[in-house]
Amino acid sequence: MYEVIEKRKLLPDGTEISTYTREVISANILEVEAGTTGYMGGDSGHGGRTYFRISDCGSTDMEVRTFVDRHGCNGFEVFLGGDCELETTIRALKFITKVLEDESKEVYD
Repeated sequence: MYEVIEKRKLLPDGTEISTYTREVISANILEVEAGTTGYMGGDSGHGGRTYFRISDCGSTDMEVRTFVDRHGCNGFEVFLGGDCELETTIRALKFITKVLEDESKEVYD
């Protein structure tokens, strides 16, 4: 088992949301945090916000780059090195998915 910590996060637009944080531990250590307001009935103008973060807390071979493509769209890419990085990233992404599904207040089949 692992400890999940509930926090409050102030987003850049001033929205405050509940987030959930945990550590993912192997030969490397990640901290992962995620939260959402859930569905709010439309685009961001309706107040829907989603947030997630993955941080290296020790020995993670990780590089993150932001980019703007030829159409002016923003994105990011993640490069990982090592078997443990693959393992802990899978576990981190599963945690993010679970938090966002649980907090979206929707039923999934």
